[in-house]
Amino acid sequence: MSGLYGRHRAVSPEWLALYYRHPIELTHGEGRYVRDADGNRYLDFFGGILTTMTAHALPEVTKAVAEQAGRIIHSSTLYLNRPMVEMAERVAALSGIPDARVFFTTSGTEANDTALLLATAHRRSNQILAMRNSYHGRSFSTVSITGNQAWSPTSLSPLQTLYVHGGVRTRGPYAELSDDRFIEACVADLEDLLGHTRGPAALIAEPVQGVGGFTSPPDGLYAAFRQVLDRHGVLWISDEVQTGWGRTGDHFWGWQAHAEHGPPDILTFAKGIGNGMSVGGVVARAEVMNCLDANSISTFGGSPITMAASLANLSYLLEHDLQGNARRVGGLLIERLRGIAAAFPAVREVRGRGLMIGVELVKPGTDEADPEAAAAVLEAARAGGLLIGKGGGHGTSVLRIAPPLTLTVAEAEEGAAILADALHAAG
Repeated sequence: MSGLYGRHRAVSPEWLALYYRHPIELTHGEGRYVRDADGNRYLDFFGGILTTMTAHALPEVTKAVAEQAGRIIHSSTLYLNRPMVEMAERVAALSGIPDARVFFTTSGTEANDTALLLATAHRRSNQILAMRNSYHGRSFSTVSITGNQAWSPTSLSPLQTLYVHGGVRTRGPYAELSDDRFIEACVADLEDLLGHTRGPAALIAEPVQGVGGFTSPPDGLYAAFRQVLDRHGVLWISDEVQTGWGRTGDHFWGWQAHAEHGPPDILTFAKGIGNGMSVGGVVARAEVMNCLDANSISTFGGSPITMAASLANLSYLLEHDLQGNARRVGGLLIERLRGIAAAFPAVREVRGRGLMIGVELVKPGTDEADPEAAAAVLEAARAGGLLIGKGGGHGTSVLRIAPPLTLTVAEAEEGAAILADALHAAG
């Protein structure tokens, strides 16, 4: 073993995952394409795990970063920070949460960790409701509320976590029910669970489960949950780390597919808003955000340079209607992939909305997950010039497709054709 891979293995933890039998080093990116250290060019359908949200090397973002770096890069939250205030104003207005307050972090993990701190302090309870098959981060508290065993390395926790049905529509005990009956059954499960608890602090849920394989409940499930939660005084945390900023096409936030009873009490975000810069955050109404009775700061959250990038990225996203592009191009891509999948018995389901698409692979003729097939397709796609991700809660057997939101129809067709060839080569 030699080169950069050997050096990586010599100094990195064994559990630090790398894609591909022969891992690649990405060195350049422009638009929806990247190049590796050997000069190979790839169409990027994963964006650094849904993080390069608009485009690689977006001129508006790189210009904002360079200009801010020429002034001041860092100050911490102990000083007034104009870019942070401007970004907080925009996020508060977009969030839908009344009298909103915004706290910036450096990652989605840290954002969810902060949301848990706020909810447990506000409710004086360490009980948390979470969804089965969920993923919320890698910190000690967020690992402990993650309902996906593959991403939860310890059962030790400062929290008592209780898991609720509903995040996966096509598997589990309610899979054969109609959407309305599915929601009724999940609500009944939640009601029963609350009858055996001492007052949970919050329910945390991804509107579309990311690491879990881009699964989601029928629209309206969390609105129905909200009625029950409100009766019990339980807060609702919407984890928008992967679903926010218009990626699902139909909505700016994932929670808006469940909006009948208003916005969540707490909203968390990260990943795409910085377009590669390290940005996360929490939005909550003032009553909840201000409940902490001790001092707190953030050394790196809301730094001038990451806020400059986020402001430029958000402006570009809104001015170019990238949510609408995700809806239009994503809809075409989903239908194209479903047409391709019809020829492959190993494809159990093509699901998703907007530019957040999952292709679930199983052993043909069964519902048994096939992680080996997913790994083979990942390799074949890379060989064909396409980068995708993988995930899933029933074995890592779901191909995850989440290109930058500027994806063109021609690029969607190119990626679909490469994926079709990869499925054929792997099968």
